[in-house]
Amino acid sequence: MAYWRLMAAVFIHLLLPLAAMADQEAFVGVNIGTALSDMPNPTQVVALLKAQQIRHVRLYDADSAMLTALGGTGIRVTVSVPNNQLLAIGQSNATAANWVARNILNHVPTTNITAISVGSQVLTTIPNAAPVLVSAMKYIHAALIASRLDSYIKVSTAHSSSIILDSFPPSQAFFNRTWEPVMVPLLEFLQSTESYLMLNVYPYYDYVQSQGAISLDYALFRPLPPNKEAIDSNTLLHYTNVFDAVVDAAYFAMSYLNFTNIPVVVTESGWPSKGGSDEPDATLDNANTYNSNLIKHVLNNTGTPKHPGVAVSTFIYELYNEDSRSGAVSEKNWGLFDANGMPIYVLHLTGSGSMLANDTTNQTYCVAREGVDRKMLQAALDWACGPGKVDCSAMVQGAACYEPDTVAAHATYAFDAYYHRMAMAEGTCDFNGVATVTTTDPSHGRCIFPGSKGSNGTFINGTFLDPSSNSTSSSSSLPFITHDSVSIMRIFMVLLSSVVLF
Repeated sequence: MAYWRLMAAVFIHLLLPLAAMADQEAFVGVNIGTALSDMPNPTQVVALLKAQQIRHVRLYDADSAMLTALGGTGIRVTVSVPNNQLLAIGQSNATAANWVARNILNHVPTTNITAISVGSQVLTTIPNAAPVLVSAMKYIHAALIASRLDSYIKVSTAHSSSIILDSFPPSQAFFNRTWEPVMVPLLEFLQSTESYLMLNVYPYYDYVQSQGAISLDYALFRPLPPNKEAIDSNTLLHYTNVFDAVVDAAYFAMSYLNFTNIPVVVTESGWPSKGGSDEPDATLDNANTYNSNLIKHVLNNTGTPKHPGVAVSTFIYELYNEDSRSGAVSEKNWGLFDANGMPIYVLHLTGSGSMLANDTTNQTYCVAREGVDRKMLQAALDWACGPGKVDCSAMVQGAACYEPDTVAAHATYAFDAYYHRMAMAEGTCDFNGVATVTTTDPSHGRCIFPGSKGSNGTFINGTFLDPSSNSTSSSSSLPFITHDSVSIMRIFMVLLSSVVLF
């Protein structure tokens, strides 16, 4: 009897991590890649995250500026040890300790770092580093223990799902045996530290590479008739989408090595919105369908057929389109937003909460571009407050939008007022190239911008064109008046409007 009580206790202990995941709400986060020719600065990135109510992010490094910008937001951050630093860390406890001191201790607790991915897809991209992967993870974890952060920050490493062989039916899946000398101690580490398996799941590639064996509907989470569902003949579990099948394949592959209690977190999943002529299924509609259905599937806490109700939290790949990435056209087009924070497509998320509800059609703003010529900016500002008929009274000294008293700040207010006065029509946010559209509300303090939800202003349709639409008239209408504060022309226009009113 004592033996069976002991075995029962051991069994319950082994299942605790999965039981804990069953009690947790699944989350959807985003990956933030930086291969953009016009990468937004960290402050702009964080503003977009907050506007979209994104509460979980994964970085491919531990960039100090980004971590600083994330400070105080409460956003949960997974940072990464870049692959090019893995060999050094895996061979030196001191190097690992220095990495943690520099990239973690300098930012917690202000920045909510909750996990570290030690490398990314190491086994399949830099197999020469595989022998030191587990050592690197242990050294990073030891540094966290020394700083008493090990209970707050999990350590793992992100894997490509291609390390799983014979993935359907899921019950027959197993890890590539070439990597068993690495996977067994790696899984032992995850189990002993109550961490989780990080897995990148890409039904897009599974579909493309299946040569017709996988249907598009099955890859995109579209509803399937019962006779189209995939059935695991060993378990009789029914699979209605590729995503669940791959996650369960990971669970079965771990159980094949006698690890039954390690949760799975999907660190990358998505669908490209554009492809080359040889990539016909990389389309806006398919990307929208996949990511919308993925978000709803994860947030519904349905789990997988093998582990129903167990959270499979997922990071979407990715926040921005990365136009500087090499390779196929699709490689540049996995993002939810462009560099200006404009949605690539509007996700269909009715009833799935407010996170990533990125229909910003009526929540866009016109702001001054960074780094543009100051004289051109001043000229555009004066045009907006003059011939453009923008009410610039909010920017006079003592008014709500006077501070900060800079040309850029005042221009942003005037540009946005004109943009919304013209009903956000195409071409009304250019101002000879010194303005751009954003989804980030530039309102601050008492200064509520015309396009903000907090604005009480109303706008009357005007007939004046944005200066960008007529270069001849623009040049004559934009005198180069340069003042650090509100120009005399703007004050004159305000006073004139006041006289007319009274």
